[in-house]
Amino acid sequence: MGLKDTIKMMESNDYKERFRAEYWQVRIRFEKLESMIKKWENRELDFIPTCPKSIYCLQLNMMQDYINLLEARAELENIEL
Repeated sequence: MGLKDTIKMMESNDYKERFRAEYWQVRIRFEKLESMIKKWENRELDFIPTCPKSIYCLQLNMMQDYINLLEARAELENIEL
């Protein structure tokens, strides 16, 4: 799934669909950032990042916390992700 695939879900009148879209958008961005950090560590990036790696790692950790929170909420609200 890509970010474009979440557009219809975000526009839904059903809050569960919007919730799924939010979850997948964060997951997609998390996976892309995680991939970038791994490439950076392996010296495989094709650009020079502006921020220090520690900032990106902190962002990744916060995104993981948010994903975990959304997963817990989905379970409590019976939302299938």
